[in-house]
Amino acid sequence: METVKRYENYPLWVVILSNLVSLTIYGLGFVILFRLGLIFSIFYLIYIFILEYRLIRYHCINCYYWGKTCGFGKGRLSSWIFKIGDNLSFCKKEMTFKDMIPDILISLIPLVVGITLLVIKFDFILLFTLLLLIILTTIGNGFIRGTLTCKYCKQRELGCPADRLFNKEK
Repeated sequence: METVKRYENYPLWVVILSNLVSLTIYGLGFVILFRLGLIFSIFYLIYIFILEYRLIRYHCINCYYWGKTCGFGKGRLSSWIFKIGDNLSFCKKEMTFKDMIPDILISLIPLVVGITLLVIKFDFILLFTLLLLIILTTIGNGFIRGTLTCKYCKQRELGCPADRLFNKEK
């Protein structure tokens, strides 16, 4: 069994690339929903903001990387705004696929809207936008989490609900 190096602080390029994928997904969703009207895309951005706030306020405060640079930079961001929490509560939390529904909706809502709009009136630009959204949501996120971030995470060693959910065979 190989020993994997764990990052105390992730390299800046990993944080930038990780956030670039997320921000691109958010941007594509915004553009797709903008076709319905500005109000829909604004509500979409508010939804994303609420999820991001929830993450840094209620999860990152309990993570090993609070005050440090995690693979997404949110541990450091959380420490600028909130007091440190309890790492043991992070480790003990159980996660199910039901808990992931709000995060899945970030891509699923624009995908369903985009497909519906394509059926109503075909558009190559919309098709390209949807394909890019699908690629970044699946392959892009898979690469970020599987190759660049989770693999080197110290919190994973201490106990990570997402790792337990996705790697049940351990």
